[in-house]
Amino acid sequence: MKWRLRKPLLIFGDAVLINLALVLSFYLRFDGSLTRQMLWGYREFAILVTVVMLPLFYFFRLYHRAWAYASIDELIAIVNSVSLGSLIVTFLTYMIQFHIPRSILLLFWAFTILIIGGSRFAHRILARSGSKKVSSGPKKRTLIYGAGDAGALVVREYITHYNGSQPVVGFIDDDIKKRNLIIHGIPVLGSKSDLPLIVEKYHIDEIIIAMPSVPGTVIREILETCKVHVTNIKILPGVYQLLNGEVTLSKIRPVDIEDLLGREPVRVNIAEISQYLKGKVVLVTGAGGSIGSELCRQVAIIGPSKLVLLGHGENSIHKIWLELQDKFPNLNIAIEIADVRDRDKLQLVFEEHKPNVVFHAAAHKHVPLMEMHPDEAIKTNVLGTKNVADMANSVKSDIFVLISTDKAVNPSSVMGATKRMAELIVQNMFKESETKYVAVRFGNVLGSRGSVVPVFKEQIAKGGPVTVTHPEMKRYFMTIPEAVQLVIQAGAMAEGGEVFVLDMGEPVKIVDLATNLIKLSGFEPGKDIQIKFTGIRPGEKLFEELLTAEEGSASTRHKRIYVARPVEVDKYALTEEVANLSQHMVQDREEIFYILTRVMPHFESYREVAVSRG
Repeated sequence: MKWRLRKPLLIFGDAVLINLALVLSFYLRFDGSLTRQMLWGYREFAILVTVVMLPLFYFFRLYHRAWAYASIDELIAIVNSVSLGSLIVTFLTYMIQFHIPRSILLLFWAFTILIIGGSRFAHRILARSGSKKVSSGPKKRTLIYGAGDAGALVVREYITHYNGSQPVVGFIDDDIKKRNLIIHGIPVLGSKSDLPLIVEKYHIDEIIIAMPSVPGTVIREILETCKVHVTNIKILPGVYQLLNGEVTLSKIRPVDIEDLLGREPVRVNIAEISQYLKGKVVLVTGAGGSIGSELCRQVAIIGPSKLVLLGHGENSIHKIWLELQDKFPNLNIAIEIADVRDRDKLQLVFEEHKPNVVFHAAAHKHVPLMEMHPDEAIKTNVLGTKNVADMANSVKSDIFVLISTDKAVNPSSVMGATKRMAELIVQNMFKESETKYVAVRFGNVLGSRGSVVPVFKEQIAKGGPVTVTHPEMKRYFMTIPEAVQLVIQAGAMAEGGEVFVLDMGEPVKIVDLATNLIKLSGFEPGKDIQIKFTGIRPGEKLFEELLTAEEGSASTRHKRIYVARPVEVDKYALTEEVANLSQHMVQDREEIFYILTRVMPHFESYREVAVSRG
């Protein structure tokens, strides 16, 4: 009932306010000597003004706006409606020949904007004061790094939600032009060089970095400076979330380790490169894994005619199946619980679905465990890849993409050596097949199963210690979406036989990741949380490479993706060794190492170095 009466009440109130503005205009024009007889003589003019103004207010949708959130847009609407109404009233005054002083019309325009606008913004002030919340937790004195649009948004959220119980002390900004400015009542206190003094003087408890559009390298420099003085640091999400209106006070998040990787995320135009998937049958092996499930999500968005989820673990496949059914109810999804080592089952699957594109993500990836069980690495990473690649050839699939790893370069582990053999298998199959076979090689994937970051977070939550294998251990890192976009991009650029490599910036020391994560969790390394070095595990190297010396690299049409030049190998010798592995994989561990060394002569020397360091 109240909602139905809202518009009539607003219209009636505006009619009263319009006439009040008119009376004030006459009063000021005649220096206060305004008689009832004079006002009665202008009653027809008052009716004219009211009749003109109210429809214009409705036309400019002043009665459809939520005035509790009134801003500059609402003020502009008021000015536009009143200005147009005043012009129409002026025109009609001369047409009808009302004898109205011109100063009255000007005063009426000004008073109407002031009174109507004031009534609306008074409503916002009352609404905001009534909705403010008082934080029940301890007070935190907050400093905002960045006095731009994002910083202003944070301040407004704090004012709206906390009513001063969680005070924002000020801004930090390196732009000289913003020095000494006041934004929403909060002063800009200085620049980065003033940070130590400001933190001490104002007893700062937390810093919010509100610069979502600056490069990651700049964010890392700011973080390095801030965390020396304050342990509680948060960062505003990306600028696209601001534009989408997704950011609120509750979405200011703690700094993730991804913010410290020192390079910009790789971006690809998925819509442009993914047309080869649209309307096609796409099969993903290892579809329940971290990379496989994300591949399924992004392929589903593109719109294949059928998406085949193939995996050995029924629980993980069931989980991604339910998710895709919920998000894409019209998508044709086929579920295949199968092991890539089972050649006969794979043949039935491929003959039934005849996939146009195959993404082969199924693999054993854990380095120390594969050192203990090399036969399992052979079964899945080598023979499983050969099985899937052969089936793609048998049904004449268009594209086959192998998910590889930087550990395949100069491998020192069984896992790396088996993935390198998988690369060699698909690199050589394209020579006698209509299918385009390619591999995609990248480093450690943040957020994937077994990733170091979740392990560190669990160790910190338990109070430590955080375990690092070696103080000089370095790795390349990327995110799951980056990895999947690279895989899809590789399929679009496939000609046959390539190994695509991502430019991943500089490798990151694992101990630095651990140290930063401890600090960003509010603890002091070595004091609150210890870092313990456990020694290099079997098969591990201090650092990984992305290319062998023989491969080199060539650029592609994507500036952050390179292609390794194919390394020629004796196809018949490779086929023979794969057959030997098939025969010896269960019984003879040493024979497995010997065969891997015959295929990759450098494997033994790199392995010996890794073992000696361990």
